[in-house]
Amino acid sequence: MKNTYNQILLITLATLNNNNMSTERETKAVAGYQMLMILSAIDGVFNAKEDKIIQQYLTENFSLKDNLDSEKDILSAFPKDEYAIHFNNAMNDFYLHSSVEERNHFLDFAVKLAIADKKITPKENLFLNELFNAWEANYSF
Repeated sequence: MKNTYNQILLITLATLNNNNMSTERETKAVAGYQMLMILSAIDGVFNAKEDKIIQQYLTENFSLKDNLDSEKDILSAFPKDEYAIHFNNAMNDFYLHSSVEERNHFLDFAVKLAIADKKITPKENLFLNELFNAWEANYSF
């Protein structure tokens, strides 16, 4: 009986750990998606090059089973004057669930997105600086 209890306990703990890891991956991926969408919207213009960069991020970070419709709904409901707060929350979520390498890889997406239209607006620059400063990034162009 004790052996069965220990086996059930180990299976339960392993399942919780796997679910936790899955949740952390999803949290990080969604937070990155949210930051990229805010960066793409902050200048008021969304172009095909930006879309391509976001699609590349999605391909790398989401499985086919992931549904982002609710995330799009959430982002579209945010007033522009609340972008900074939401961006900051997503930035912190991403940070908590990522390694230095993952953050640097994300910064690559963020920079590519900001320069996709061949110009970085002051607002885009503000958000990028927020990322670099908060994550104390050691990033080179």
